Amino acid sequence: MRHLPAFVAGALFGAGLLLSGMTQPAKVTAFLDVGGGWDPSLALVMAGAIGVFAVAYRAIARRGRTLRGGRLHLPIRTHVDSNLLAGAAVFGVGWGLAGFCPGPAIVSLASGSTSAIVFVAAMIAGMIAAGRRPG
Repeated sequence: MRHLPAFVAGALFGAGLLLSGMTQPAKVTAFLDVGGGWDPSLALVMAGAIGVFAVAYRAIARRGRTLRGGRLHLPIRTHVDSNLLAGAAVFGVGWGLAGFCPGPAIVSLASGSTSAIVFVAAMIAGMIAAGRRPG
């Protein structure tokens, strides 16, 4: 019962990704192809997600604690540094090459897609490597 809110949120997120087609790498790469057959649907999905997040974030920050009454940990870093820029660049290149970002790739694992399996394996390897990086 303790993990039910996380399960429901994850299931809702996964269902939204499936319904919007964001688990299809071709849809994502079509969004990134601004000089060719550009598909703006990903921008609409992002705008919707940002709107929901903005409302939820304000409510959560105002409440000041988790649903279970625990301490709320909100981001405190506000500056842009080289680690942030490098991470954003690696994410962007990976997103453009593979057509996946972490959430849709994990949802796509259920399909047995080879590209999703390879992407998630590489993502996990990258997380392990980043955890071992000094600094």
